[in-house]
Amino acid sequence: MTVTLRSLETAVPATELVQSEVRDVFAAQPDLSRLGQRLVATSFNASGIERRFSALTEWDGPPAEGEPVYFEAGTGRFLNPSTAARNRIFVQQATELYTRVAAAALDAAEGISAADVTHVITVSCTGFFAPGPDYRIVRALGLNPSVQRYHLGFMGCYAAFPALRQAQTICRADPDAVVLVATVELCTLHVRTSNDPDTIVGSSLFADGAAAAIITGRDLPASTPLLQLDHFETVLTPVGEEAMAWNIGDNGFEMVLGTYVPHIIDEHITGALTPLLARDPSLEHLAYRDIEHWAIHPGGRSILDKVEAKLELREEQLVPAREVLRDYGNMSSATVMFVLQKILRAAAPGSRERVCSMAFGPGLTVETALLTTIGAPVTADAPAVADAPAASAPPAASAQRAATAEPALTHP
Repeated sequence: MTVTLRSLETAVPATELVQSEVRDVFAAQPDLSRLGQRLVATSFNASGIERRFSALTEWDGPPAEGEPVYFEAGTGRFLNPSTAARNRIFVQQATELYTRVAAAALDAAEGISAADVTHVITVSCTGFFAPGPDYRIVRALGLNPSVQRYHLGFMGCYAAFPALRQAQTICRADPDAVVLVATVELCTLHVRTSNDPDTIVGSSLFADGAAAAIITGRDLPASTPLLQLDHFETVLTPVGEEAMAWNIGDNGFEMVLGTYVPHIIDEHITGALTPLLARDPSLEHLAYRDIEHWAIHPGGRSILDKVEAKLELREEQLVPAREVLRDYGNMSSATVMFVLQKILRAAAPGSRERVCSMAFGPGLTVETALLTTIGAPVTADAPAVADAPAASAPPAASAQRAATAEPALTHP
């Protein structure tokens, strides 16, 4: 049974952060050592990010009422609120983003109305509340109160894939199902000033954003591109459990993002792809660059550099991921949805092209997906585009794939 993503919408909060300006604010904090100042400059300058967005309105000036909680705009000094204070902002700001982006996805899904939605899956690792975002979406969008609801919490940057995989499973079990998937991450709520290298790297990368999609197996007409959900896999690398983690502290959530993460990905990425590509014999022996599109979670510029070099991809195949990193930063689980949106919206009318997508998170966990873009129907103004031929890989490419394959990874 074919399951398709029929709409994919994204959203960001209103506050825009210019990377160079945020760098200077971090570097000027009074508790930062000289080494910390150098690490701030290095991390921010090498991030590949030009701007990000934040739910923290205090970046733009003092609050209209009360005292600032996170940031004193007048002095440029970071405050250190409790986890409870940070989570109160999450409840308010995340609810608005969840409902806004979910409504946009529902409006964009042709042939689908609120009454058709049977399941809601929400995702976040940056805050908690109950009744949760799944409940708020049902109420705000006027969905049937008997809609089945699920929340995937605290999984990290790869969590959009388990949500999409669960949506696919639901639709295959129930051909009439319509699943709304929504992810919201407000990473900047947990910003703090520190001399710790992991904390500084996180402060240079993480941002806020949201994405939502409508997924179904129903056979419905469409005038816009669709994304077919083909296969999903997950693997655990043999090392890296301590290199990436996300813990709850007294003053916000604490990110552990070791500088060795790109090296772990470099060493184990081909092994992580092996079970995914084995699901489709037409791809199993192709050179990686012969798969048309690569939707890589841009966890940081060094990660994208490692992926591009290790898989010998063409530079243009990483453009969507690099553009998302440049313009939005790392929005945790929502980020790869932004990358997929770029690829989907560029699909030529009448075309069908494969997408290999990857995201990385605590564990170190590598989630992968095989997808197919389905271009909008051909019209008189938009001639058909022939599908790219699935040519066999030349002997050298097959040999290279075999030579670089790693030992089997833990494969749940």
